[in-house]
Amino acid sequence: MQGNKIDVAQSRSKASTMKKIDGDFQVTFLKKDGAVRKMNARMMGDIPLKGGKSTLNPEQYTTVFDTDKREYRAVNNDTIIELTWVSE
Repeated sequence: MQGNKIDVAQSRSKASTMKKIDGDFQVTFLKKDGAVRKMNARMMGDIPLKGGKSTLNPEQYTTVFDTDKREYRAVNNDTIIELTWVSE
């Protein structure tokens, strides 16, 4: 990974905040391949996933609903760069 160095403590704090958001938000993070991605998303709470229960480690990944692609996505909590949400 080149360029962007992520402060893990800061990323974890953003992940914790993201899990508390009620409504839509934008999360910017580094993908596995090192590319930066901005995603419009929503926390889905207790709504079940298509395939049942997630097998990902919830301490490392947060499952969100991508509102543009209309599919679930996993965000690695350690690679969150920015979190933006709309307040009413």
